[in-house]
Amino acid sequence: MDRMNRREFMVRSAVAAGSVFGGNILGQETAPASRPVAVKPLAADDIVTLGKSGIQVSRLTIGTGMNGGRESREMGEAGMVKLLRHALDRGINGWDTADMYQTHGYVKSALQEIRRSQVVMVSKVRSTTADEVRADIERFFLELNTDYIDIMLLHCVKEGDWPQAMKGPMDVLSEYKARGRVRMVGVSCHGLAPLLAAAEEPWVEYVLARVNPFAHAMDVDKPERVSAVVHVLEKMHQHGQVVQGMKIFGAGGCKTAEQKHESLRFALNQPYLSGFTIGLSRIDHLDEVVGWIERLRVVPHA
Repeated sequence: MDRMNRREFMVRSAVAAGSVFGGNILGQETAPASRPVAVKPLAADDIVTLGKSGIQVSRLTIGTGMNGGRESREMGEAGMVKLLRHALDRGINGWDTADMYQTHGYVKSALQEIRRSQVVMVSKVRSTTADEVRADIERFFLELNTDYIDIMLLHCVKEGDWPQAMKGPMDVLSEYKARGRVRMVGVSCHGLAPLLAAAEEPWVEYVLARVNPFAHAMDVDKPERVSAVVHVLEKMHQHGQVVQGMKIFGAGGCKTAEQKHESLRFALNQPYLSGFTIGLSRIDHLDEVVGWIERLRVVPHA
């Protein structure tokens, strides 16, 4: 082998270094070495921004309306407070309630000793006239001991003509939004017809929609028809509406851990979902769901 002088050695070393680290070596551009970019899997405590509202909330929201609120109320106030505070300690700051659930008082207690701004609160109203809705919202402020509610929804709409029938309540919610006492308005849908109407209604900013791969407690009755709901939800997302999933476990329809895993995997793989709400009544169940999401290791869509 020929011996290299010092100059030859330095030149060859520089070129070799350039091939590894990239740069301009002796006037020659070299491409930097490509390195795989680590993509963080989706997690329950990911913070997502809801549309143009500026509201930042965890991917998982805790629901307080299991079985219409009955199972949640059976926890008792102390149990509900422990659950919600434990969720917050784990970085889950979305709390979902409703007049129908009769859990406002429990949420009020959970808000004590924390800053109101730490939590994103969803509530819902069932009344159908403007005067009733106005009275209900004022009562909600008292029951929750808060000056504002982040997201206020018309609850459980079932008819395709709801935008016309509920014009008065919609106007009231818009008034409260204009005054800064509600930050976002929308609807929770129970039926494909009202969901289709919501997709075409500019007033709707936030939609709570039933979705899971098994069609349990959904707006369609067969798994092969779930795609019809997905199509509408994708359209909503394209319109700029925030879509929040609910009935992820099918209101108890998912009986096994495997079914629940599949439902979570399905939800996490739906790019039109900002997040999802799951009703929980035990701390160990919350920890279980958070762990399942972590172990599924679903990565965001590009």
